[in-house]
Amino acid sequence: MTTYFISRHPGAVEWAESEGFHVDERLAHFDVTIVQQGDRVLGTLPINLVAEVNARGGQYLHLTLELPSDRRGKELTAQDMREFGARLEPYQATKLSGS
Repeated sequence: MTTYFISRHPGAVEWAESEGFHVDERLAHFDVTIVQQGDRVLGTLPINLVAEVNARGGQYLHLTLELPSDRRGKELTAQDMREFGARLEPYQATKLSGS
């Protein structure tokens, strides 16, 4: 089992590890074809990639935080993320057939 953290932000990975989430690989860009049964993917992926992670047998944990608008687009430290209520929440998505 491999745990991937999809983020370009070092503070996010530092936060996750300080919260007890072991990260095997930090990736700035994600190729869903690397996901194997039992892998965990942490980050903020679009729904279509979440569905692909789940279809490949992986678990997706979404990085959620209450970020004020004046802090968007700025680097955050692990402490900043704690202050903004950062958490990893499991989500499951399935792509439906049809239009």
